[in-house]
Amino acid sequence: MAQFITYSPSKSNVIKAPEISVLVPVMNEAGNIRALIDEICDTFRERRFEIIYIDDGSTDETILELQTCLSQVEELRVFRHKRRSGQSVAIRTGLLASRAPLIAILDGDGQNIPHDLLKLEEALLSLRPKSGMASGVRQDRKDSAIKKFASRRARNVRSWLLKDSHPDSGCGIKIIDREVFLRLPFFNHMHRFMSVLVLREGAVVIEVPVGHRARDKGESKYGILDRLLVGISDIIGVMWLLRRANHPEEVTEITQNNLKKNSNNNTIK
Repeated sequence: MAQFITYSPSKSNVIKAPEISVLVPVMNEAGNIRALIDEICDTFRERRFEIIYIDDGSTDETILELQTCLSQVEELRVFRHKRRSGQSVAIRTGLLASRAPLIAILDGDGQNIPHDLLKLEEALLSLRPKSGMASGVRQDRKDSAIKKFASRRARNVRSWLLKDSHPDSGCGIKIIDREVFLRLPFFNHMHRFMSVLVLREGAVVIEVPVGHRARDKGESKYGILDRLLVGISDIIGVMWLLRRANHPEEVTEITQNNLKKNSNNNTIK
């Protein structure tokens, strides 16, 4: 039986009141750890931020590299899954442990460019007072032809069945308001459907062109069958969620001050 997991405050490496939390899920990414951490630190230099790495049951030297970085990077926090649970679960682990109002997500393979997070953040803040997500759209994607083919087919299926108009919903780099993220229904593989799930909550999604790099070390953890077949049951579930959405459009709290204000306005008339 599953156990309820709590996230106690870290006793070290905690930045007070961070402005943004950067979540990086990893599984067997030894060799890619320190360079990406350094890029994130350079991107948010002179700001309050935290980096949350989630090791999803790695069997290589990933956790050892992260432990070395812990003693050198004060913004870094590290969580480790006892067993591999998947990217969506890893992201959720980081979300529940995060403390900033803005949540950034990066793939741990180094193909996303951390500096693009500044463009995403600017785009999201430009929508205020609305809340939502700024999601990357990869330009000149540096992946194999077969991987891009699989992604294109998966995107076509999502567009057809879910009316998902996002041109690159599989892109791993994004920034989302924490309040919005916490409202999204959680299920395995939900990270592939975040654009439609954010819209389902009545929030907004803005698309931002971002760069993309070839993988320097390691291998992709996701195969063609994983992209084309495993997602069918998830799509059916998301279709059900979209049909069951129901919003009150606006919620207003009635307080004593509101009542007094309305009473005074009526008296003046």
